[in-house]
Amino acid sequence: MAKNRVICSANNVEYLDIRRAMCTGARTVEDLVKMVGICTECEGCKTEVAGILASVCGCKGVSLQAVVEAVKNGADTVEKVGEVTGAGTAEDCGRCKALIQNVIELGR
Repeated sequence: MAKNRVICSANNVEYLDIRRAMCTGARTVEDLVKMVGICTECEGCKTEVAGILASVCGCKGVSLQAVVEAVKNGADTVEKVGEVTGAGTAEDCGRCKALIQNVIELGR
């Protein structure tokens, strides 16, 4: 489970700001520029944003691609995605469930 920290030091954008944007459909750096105002030029943007965008469940190490594939293969609920990938199944967490639901709704 990742803890909150500033990712974009130029514009003071935090990790949780990025995750919230992902839960509403952000999937690219360009989306994050528009939705939360990352700069794309500071060290945090250059080194961390791509990894954040690629990950859904830090507790279980599940990628966005794995969740998208599970959805494309028929997992149509958060629970089914969890059965296939392990995402959202950590005992004391589940913070990624909103993002998993968004992936299901958008299919991406």
